[in-house]
Amino acid sequence: MTRKLVFGLTLALALAWTAPIREEAALPADAEAAADRLAASPRHGEWIEIREGQGASGGWHDAVRAWITYPERATRAPVVIVIHEIFGLTDWVRGVADQLAGAGYIAIAPDLLTGIGPEGKTPADRQEAVRLVRGLRIEDISRRLTAVGRFAVALPASNGKFGVIGFCWGGGTAFAYSGYEPNLAAAVVYYGTSPDKGAISRITAPVAGFYGSEDMRVNATIPAAEAEMQRLGLQFEKHIYDGAGHGFLRQQSGREGANLKAAESAWSGSLAFLGKHLEFR
Repeated sequence: MTRKLVFGLTLALALAWTAPIREEAALPADAEAAADRLAASPRHGEWIEIREGQGASGGWHDAVRAWITYPERATRAPVVIVIHEIFGLTDWVRGVADQLAGAGYIAIAPDLLTGIGPEGKTPADRQEAVRLVRGLRIEDISRRLTAVGRFAVALPASNGKFGVIGFCWGGGTAFAYSGYEPNLAAAVVYYGTSPDKGAISRITAPVAGFYGSEDMRVNATIPAAEAEMQRLGLQFEKHIYDGAGHGFLRQQSGREGANLKAAESAWSGSLAFLGKHLEFR
């Protein structure tokens, strides 16, 4: 066997055994695949505790547990706070944060049941999480989200801009929170109910909403909010996807393909909206 042939066979074998290049998925995983996708992520993610507010004695009186994921990039990144669903901070929500990091953002998902659930965490029992989340006050939530935002934009890797993205209960919270934080650069609402006129009157950030047409409970709150946003000269982008139901980004296999189609369009639109308002470079 000639050297040339040996070299050719060796090179062919080496190429055959080379691990394939990992391609970034176009969408966050759905609920079933989230844990596996998260475990396979090449990015750095970790649990942190963010302290907020000082009491009269000088000690910290509140803290928020959060999952933070960092992008792999050479320049400073904008920050996106991911607000969880009514089910609390789940693997799926952390997976959304990781997907945002894959798109170049510092993504941080706070557990808004910190200090309330068992051991200060979202309870494993879904119904208990729902019960506890329903008891949260927007004033307390906003204080915590602002603490998370201030922490994140102060990171050396941050460009100083932050936005929020929320789902279901978290979508409604993202919309309402935009009336509580003047430094918020953008709010993305996934199938969340709209705030009342009083809350809308305080909004300064641009808002984008993504909804399924088969979600009348949520969609019934859109017209009044849209009219008030327009009356006040505030920016509100509305996207309603035909045939899609509530929770379409988490349930991508649902409604005979309509949820997946909505998820693909909404996720692309979300990244474009965040990129524009968070000065993504």
